[in-house]
Amino acid sequence: MTSLPLPDLGALAVAALAAFLLAGLLAPFETLGWWAGWFGTADEVNDSSDAEVQSDESRPARSYLVFLSGIHTVAGRSFAVRERAFLERLHSELPETRVVEVFPYSVTNRALTGQRVFARFWRWALARKLGRRQLAGLAGMLINLRNGWQVAVSADRRYGPMYDAGSAELFHSALRQAGYPVAGGVPIVLVGYSGGGQIALGAAAPLSERTGARIDIVSIGGVMASPRTLHGLGRVVHLRGRNDRVARIGAAFFPGRWPLVRWSAWNRAMADGRIEVVDLGEMDHTGRDGYLDDETRTADGPSFMALTASAVARLAREAERR
Repeated sequence: MTSLPLPDLGALAVAALAAFLLAGLLAPFETLGWWAGWFGTADEVNDSSDAEVQSDESRPARSYLVFLSGIHTVAGRSFAVRERAFLERLHSELPETRVVEVFPYSVTNRALTGQRVFARFWRWALARKLGRRQLAGLAGMLINLRNGWQVAVSADRRYGPMYDAGSAELFHSALRQAGYPVAGGVPIVLVGYSGGGQIALGAAAPLSERTGARIDIVSIGGVMASPRTLHGLGRVVHLRGRNDRVARIGAAFFPGRWPLVRWSAWNRAMADGRIEVVDLGEMDHTGRDGYLDDETRTADGPSFMALTASAVARLAREAERR
């Protein structure tokens, strides 16, 4: 019986590099298409229920919290068990805050598994990832790669302003559907997990212009560049675990975050106290021992998830009092 020949590792490496570069070249296409008016508006897309709202809309909201998931997500409603539990905890800790979920890696809020050319492929990838089937690791990596490039588009000096304007329109539309008043002014907190931190930071200025509210941001292990402007930006609380290499590598990747670049918007905001980095202890970026792990506990007793949720809830309450 003859065995199948082993694949050429060099050819596989070249193919992987080509796929990576192709994904990068195509990453700005949706943003450019939205900017040019080729694709639908956020209002049209949100009617398809990709934006998820968790609240009792019969009572008035004192503030609004928009949750932006990490790069592992494929739609407005997170499929991750830990994220669902985290949002439920936030909902119970903040009964007067309206919690909204939005898919942050598409300026039109189109879920990867929704009305897209490659929707069938992304449904295949999601099924393998969630079912832990064969190629589950590869499927998860492809989803992360696609969404990671969108984070890079937001951070890019050329395409970023367009992406951030689209994100602000998307968030505003989702907030309006959740009952945000036309007159605006009600406090808004954007909570960005992992790559969602950059999307939140980029959208703050245009969202502030749309709503008349100062935008506060909580980054949970966020991968973020230095903001292009501090206009409309309130407090930024960057929650970071000591074992989170992803957040640390992300900070090193963007020169505007380097301490030596004192004139950058990030470092100016750090100097005036607008940006605060909070050490959450021995937490990792994701999974076991991650920010949303409800089993691993701190030395004082609360779980990692409880500590993260308390930090987010504290900023939301402070935003309500200002």
